[in-house]
Amino acid sequence: MPSRLRPTGSFAADAILVGDPGRALMLAQELLEQPKMSNHARGLWGYTGRTPSGRELTIQSTGMGGPSAGLVVADLAKLGVRRAIRVGTCVATERGPEAGRTVVIERAIAEGGSAAAFGLAVGEQASPDPGLTAGLLERFDDTAAPGAVASFDSAPAAGGPGPEGADVADMQTVAILARAASLGIAAAAALIVVEAAGSEPLSEELREETAKRAGTAAAEVLSVSS
Repeated sequence: MPSRLRPTGSFAADAILVGDPGRALMLAQELLEQPKMSNHARGLWGYTGRTPSGRELTIQSTGMGGPSAGLVVADLAKLGVRRAIRVGTCVATERGPEAGRTVVIERAIAEGGSAAAFGLAVGEQASPDPGLTAGLLERFDDTAAPGAVASFDSAPAAGGPGPEGADVADMQTVAILARAASLGIAAAAALIVVEAAGSEPLSEELREETAKRAGTAAAEVLSVSS
């Protein structure tokens, strides 16, 4: 049985993962027909329903930080999830894109001590599922681009140098990709840049609008039979 989630309903084999429980609710209302709450334990809200195309889909919040996300992914594996796409937020490094862009992750670099729990030393990389990643890139317009993320244990600051080759930084993607791979879950990530050096943080309205676009793209990718 799962150790953190307490299912109140069924879970689908496909899932969209978000950090914020409020974003989980927003995407459930946007993407699912008659969504039903499948978990509310520990504030990790999750919802399951059918997309307009008839596919079952779960939208599950993972909390804040890599350790929380890793625990949720492990529970989802026990509940039958086999494919997952993280729709999250990030900040740009000094070489990264402007706020409002979406980055489809091609590699994730471990930059926190907790990465060792997922089998990665600092500086080592986790890779997303190539099929899901290619599907995401096909469904975005020119507001998205492929890139690399560095995942830290503490909240990174926008405009920081980051490790070599990192376009953006966050707190969860390494944990999700590494833990998913160890459990046989195909996983990918699309991250919305909410802060970049020299510009105002993305407004809440634009965050919601961009998250809906990214969530729609993720749902479309997951609607393709594995």
